[in-house]
Amino acid sequence: MTVAIERERRAVALPGPSFRSLLRSGAPRFARELLGPVAGFYLAWKLGGLTAGVVTATVVALLIEAYERKHGRRGALALVSAAFVVIQGVVGLLADSAVVYLAQPVIVSAIWAVAYLVSAAIGRPLMGVFADAWYPFPDFVKRSRTYRRVFGVESLVWGAYLLARSGIRMLVLSSGSIGAFVAIQFVTGIPFIVALVLWSIWFALRGFERSTEWDDQPPASAG
Repeated sequence: MTVAIERERRAVALPGPSFRSLLRSGAPRFARELLGPVAGFYLAWKLGGLTAGVVTATVVALLIEAYERKHGRRGALALVSAAFVVIQGVVGLLADSAVVYLAQPVIVSAIWAVAYLVSAAIGRPLMGVFADAWYPFPDFVKRSRTYRRVFGVESLVWGAYLLARSGIRMLVLSSGSIGAFVAIQFVTGIPFIVALVLWSIWFALRGFERSTEWDDQPPASAG
C-alpha cells in the first residue's frame, strides 16, 4: 500500500487490508448481499407463491441496503441480486417450462458478462462496485487510475469467465439433457467462482501495493 493511501486509511480509521482480513470480513458481507435476496425469494416462493417471493426478495434487499447504509456502506450487490432473481422467477413461472427456467440463470450470467466487459471498456469497472463489499475504499481512491486499472482487469476476467460459462451451459441445455446441465452447472460454478474470488482479492492487494500513483501526492482530505 502506498504512503498516501496508508495515511488516508489511518485518518478515517479504516482497517488495514490483508488477504486474511479481507476474506474474513468481506466474505460474510459478500455472501449476505449476494445470497440474502435469493434465499428469501425461493423460501417465500415455496411457502406462499410468486408474489410472496417477489415481495420477500425486495424487502430483504432493502433491509440489507438499510443495514449497510447505517454502517456507512452501500448494499448495491443486494439490490442487483434481488432484481435479477425476481426477473428470473417471473419469466420461468410464466413460461411453465423446466428448460426455460434453467435457461434463465444462463441468460442472466451472459448479461452480467456483457456488463463486466462494457464497464471495463468505459472506465467504470463493475468489480470496483462490488469490491466495496470487501473493503470501504476512500473516495479519492475510487477516482484513481489504479482503481480503474485493477478492477478493470478483474472485470475483464470475470466477464470472460461468465461469457464462456454461459456458452457452455446453453450448449448443453440445448441438447435437452437436464442431468448433464446440472452437472456442468456445478463443475463450472462453485470451484471456479471460489478460485476467482481468491484471485481477485490477491490481484487487488498486489495492484494497490505496487502502485506509485500517490507516492508524490498528499492524500485527499478525509472530510
